[in-house]
Amino acid sequence: MYFGSDNQTGASSQVLAMLTQANSGYTHGYGDDQWTNKAVEALKTLFECDLEAYFVATGTAANSLALSCMVEPWESILCHDSAHIILDESTAPELFTGGARMRSISQGEGKISPKHLQDYLQTIGTDYPHNVRAAALSITQASESGLVYTPEQVSVLSRMAKDNGLSVHMDGARFANAVASQQCTPAELSWKAGVDVLCLGATKCGALCAEVVIFFNKELADTFTYRRKRGGHLLSKGRLFGAQMVGWLKDDHWLDLAQHANTQATQLAKQIATFDCLQLVWPVESNELFVIMPKGLAEHLQAAGAEFYDWYVDTLPPNITIAEDEIFARLVTSFVTQDVQREDFCDLIRNYFSATKA
Repeated sequence: MYFGSDNQTGASSQVLAMLTQANSGYTHGYGDDQWTNKAVEALKTLFECDLEAYFVATGTAANSLALSCMVEPWESILCHDSAHIILDESTAPELFTGGARMRSISQGEGKISPKHLQDYLQTIGTDYPHNVRAAALSITQASESGLVYTPEQVSVLSRMAKDNGLSVHMDGARFANAVASQQCTPAELSWKAGVDVLCLGATKCGALCAEVVIFFNKELADTFTYRRKRGGHLLSKGRLFGAQMVGWLKDDHWLDLAQHANTQATQLAKQIATFDCLQLVWPVESNELFVIMPKGLAEHLQAAGAEFYDWYVDTLPPNITIAEDEIFARLVTSFVTQDVQREDFCDLIRNYFSATKA
């Protein structure tokens, strides 16, 4: 009953098999190898365009290095209130950008809306150099609330951003889950909708550690190789990244993994909705569930071996509050989540309520 994070899984057998294959023989280092070349070509095919692609080991490095190419130190990055770059990456984005400021604009809602962006742009000061100039919009896919931006929503936000001189960054830690949810093409959910730079994450969806920074706007990539090296994120045995990506993308394996995780989340949400004392905070559109439950139930579940995390109460929508005897929790399914885990989890819930009524 592991619903703590999709980071807690290992790698898929297909990804591991490709790593084993790539492990033999000699290659050049630092990404100058056949596996990295194959991975980049596979990404070009997948996204139906020419692009620049660079591999790093972590999502924090991917986001921070990407943003450092998109803004100057005296500029700002607009993002969701609980975006990973502002809430869960310490001050790494500020470090790599040289001090660019994060600005949250979503006003407690699950996704950034055109109104949020418009409201901010209408009130931002323009007395430069005294005021901070906004230079980039960052969108997380799927969002910090497990919600998915449609291609149309991304397109509207991108168009507004660019009309105001902002480039568009997408934190795609769960981009695979978003594509599987929307049943659209990766291109439709990225560059065709106006995204300039995508940080595509495989780590949460079947890889050991494989993140790739994809520049659709290739002009923004001019300094990336220097920034990656200077930041200590250029891996000497680059084939380890390339092989994982080749195995991950082969025969749409990445989408199969993501769809499995999404399906498990949808089924778990349906089961949870049958319990009166549990409340789903957001619709389930990817592989994350956000649930309000009694503290006693949470303790009962965790004592029995269920793993999930208490979540940030201040990220709740403005119209939802929790009582003192309740907690706000996040549950995440993955490509290895099985039906039996869901059933065991829900059996524990039923047993708890039966015991408390007795």
